[in-house]
Amino acid sequence: MPKKDKQKYGADQITVLEGLDPVRKRPGMYIGNTSTEGLHHMIWEVVDNAIDEAMAGYCDHTIVELLPDNLVKVSDNGRGIPVDIHKQTKKSALETVMTTLHAGGKFDGEGYKVSGGLHGVGVSVVNALSTYTKAEVKRDGKIWAQEYKKGKALGKVKVIGKTKETGTSITFQADPEIFDTLEFKWEKIIKHLRQQAYLTKGIRITILDNRDKENPNAYEFYFEGGIASYVKHLNQKKNVKHDTIFYVEKEKDDVNVEIALQYNDDFQEEVFTFANNIHTIEGGSHLAGFKTALTRTLNSYARKKNILKEKDQNLTGEDIREGLTAVVSVKVREPQFEGQTKAKLGNAEVRTITDNVFSKYFEIFLEEHPKEAEAIIGKCIIASRARLAARAARDSVLRKGALDGLTLPGKLADCSSRKAELSELFIVEGDSAGGSAKQGRDRERQAILPLRGKILNVERARLDKILTNNELKNIVIALGTNIGDQMDIEKLRYHKIVIMTDADVDGAHIRTLLLTFFYRYLKPIITNGYLYIAQPPLYKIQMGKKFKYAFNEEAKNKILKEFEDEKRKSGKTVEKKESEEGQEKISGINIQRYKGLGEMNPEQLWETTMNPETRLMKRVSIENAEEANEIFDALMGSDVLPRKHFIQSQAKYVKNLDV
Repeated sequence: MPKKDKQKYGADQITVLEGLDPVRKRPGMYIGNTSTEGLHHMIWEVVDNAIDEAMAGYCDHTIVELLPDNLVKVSDNGRGIPVDIHKQTKKSALETVMTTLHAGGKFDGEGYKVSGGLHGVGVSVVNALSTYTKAEVKRDGKIWAQEYKKGKALGKVKVIGKTKETGTSITFQADPEIFDTLEFKWEKIIKHLRQQAYLTKGIRITILDNRDKENPNAYEFYFEGGIASYVKHLNQKKNVKHDTIFYVEKEKDDVNVEIALQYNDDFQEEVFTFANNIHTIEGGSHLAGFKTALTRTLNSYARKKNILKEKDQNLTGEDIREGLTAVVSVKVREPQFEGQTKAKLGNAEVRTITDNVFSKYFEIFLEEHPKEAEAIIGKCIIASRARLAARAARDSVLRKGALDGLTLPGKLADCSSRKAELSELFIVEGDSAGGSAKQGRDRERQAILPLRGKILNVERARLDKILTNNELKNIVIALGTNIGDQMDIEKLRYHKIVIMTDADVDGAHIRTLLLTFFYRYLKPIITNGYLYIAQPPLYKIQMGKKFKYAFNEEAKNKILKEFEDEKRKSGKTVEKKESEEGQEKISGINIQRYKGLGEMNPEQLWETTMNPETRLMKRVSIENAEEANEIFDALMGSDVLPRKHFIQSQAKYVKNLDV
């Protein structure tokens, strides 16, 4: 036992963080992280206050302006933050809101009927994590202002002018001591605010980029159609099954339900859900209510119109959601989110309300639009037939025992470990690279599955066709999760699945085909962070017995400079000339360009690409599901024009093209 006097533990050892100090101590708890996502979250927090004003009916215009020196200014024409003295803090209400956690107009339900910001931490957190903040309020015929540094007021609230307008402006400069980067991304801001404009019908959002006075930029969003316009935007590059978009907005028991949907000829569903304008990535009660009502209503209509006969089975939810694009948005007075991330709505009553509102008005829509109804039911019946065919195909290839390791693919060189959290699967391009990988791997933890040629493009293929493709079938069996509606992520045999292809055009194509397959049919593997892309080096640079690997041109040039400096220090001359391949050649320094993984011997492949101590890998994530869908549709879909446009628009970023 430790000695009693060895370490004193008393009241003096208890640390109390006052004011906004906890935010600066643990910023990740409030904004997620201190990288790009967290930096942009600062803008979202301030904009959310303006959106809350708009949802309450007091604001119809918000301006987001990027300024020099990493300053951001967010303005709205709402009521303006109150400036009178707060009874509890004895300070101005403005200062209280700006410098106190959990202070805002969203707790008693009187300030806002519905709100995205539940916890009252938004603008105060932004203030805490900024080196400089300025709040300006137009209210009661005056312009009030107060400045802050790292969350602390630099002076009292004072009047700086007169006005007939109302509103609030917050200007902030993120703290470089807190954030890894201070670079705000224009495209990221546009995408997020476009979504907010769709979700808040009638609000105008102006975005200005004045960081470079020589090259200013501007964007503005205004959607009178709300989420119906959003669905139209999501389906703009797809072949829709019916022209009329279903749309309903109704309020019941203090819950506002807004739903829009339209079917297309895709094989995947695309359903986005929101609660108080917050994207509920994991769905929740509103999504459950919508799905139940959709399945019940379409089956009921098909029975009523004798499209489904008495002997026919009901259409399943999977059948009914194939090719569906829908946006479900609810506004709740007291939303219950699961966790601070607000990824899932928990209010049980919202499920019933969403179900009732949607089923009632969707049934009316089907009756009033028989052509649209016929197109939707027809699409669902085709999906049902394909599902039955896919089930037969799956049953034939994934028989009992196929997933428990008894009938693993013959080409799979499995690892000896049976602990998924320790195991890695490398999906390797070609038998040559597969052979080197098998010899160079750590047999305890690393499994190798070589692919022969290019796999099927699954973007325009149903499950029955996928499961007749040997390469894809081998991947599914090796993973152990099954696929489609039978997928069980808990049965995944490896917690690192690594796509390892050559650094050329063919390798990039195979990698894209594999990413499409995982995104469309094994998405939980991506969302759980289990999918990676290996980064094999492009060069091996050697001087004498010393060598280094370079993963890009910049690294190659840096290594060359190091070796050249070493030669000069040792008194040797550095002679440069161009090789026959057009590469720079330096006397005494050998530059080897790898064109494929198969060129590497097992030791090189292990050291550069597979050794956990030295390898470079990228984890695949989905930051923006809408953008991911659009990219996969453009690159892998059947329509040539979107692909041509994508290639033309991205060509300016290509520096080295391997042809």
